[in-house]
Amino acid sequence: MSTAPRNRFSGSTALVTGAGSGLGRAIALALAAEGANVVAVGRTAAPLDETVALIEAAGGTALAHPADVSRADDVKAAVRTTVDRFGSLDVAVNNAGVFRGGGPVADLSAKDWQTLLDINVTGVLYGLQAQVAQMRTQESGGAIVNISSNIGPHRTQSGATAYGVSKAAVSALTRGAALDHIADGVRINAVSPGASATSMSLRPGETEAERDVRMKGESPLGRVAATSEVAAAVLYLASSDAASVVGADLVIDGGASA
Repeated sequence: MSTAPRNRFSGSTALVTGAGSGLGRAIALALAAEGANVVAVGRTAAPLDETVALIEAAGGTALAHPADVSRADDVKAAVRTTVDRFGSLDVAVNNAGVFRGGGPVADLSAKDWQTLLDINVTGVLYGLQAQVAQMRTQESGGAIVNISSNIGPHRTQSGATAYGVSKAAVSALTRGAALDHIADGVRINAVSPGASATSMSLRPGETEAERDVRMKGESPLGRVAATSEVAAAVLYLASSDAASVVGADLVIDGGASA
């Protein structure tokens, strides 16, 4: 069997939010490896520059654009920068998200609740609005993938109710937007990861080795997902391989929500 790399995104331009670390960085690297020009978006410049450096070291093309996804003007500016630099926006991945308010619902602070809504939900809405506005002007349209979670849309977890609410909203927003805009030539889907090999899956004070032991008992698969496995799902949905996939929510959680 051939192991030659695929180039499904050659000549395309992709924007990835939350691209300074974790899943966002893995997705940005994977898109660049398959030929996309990548615009790495996030709140802090330094980690975005690191992502760009990794892409360029591997022979790819990338640009860092600091932005706060909870600010509509920032998101619009990121799309403008993308189009000004590369001429189009073909793929967008709304990955930026936070976990706040761990604990019982009755003890949830108003600040944590608002932060979850501002970044995890409104940030995705602003992304969709700016991205669709550009993509529907393009003859080729575009593809958008929102990063949701298995917590909320697909399962519940004690102490993570507020986070789950925000991610259930992302999944609902994805399905509705997908129907609203497929006639514009824009395909919109979601990926819902479970625990993956990022800092978000670590409990306070827990090491990666301790997490791996814990996951043997908690996950049917017996481990967290590699970030490359989640990225592969995103690239599938963003590619022409998924040309007839609209409004899907692909769960990558090792069977936790089965």
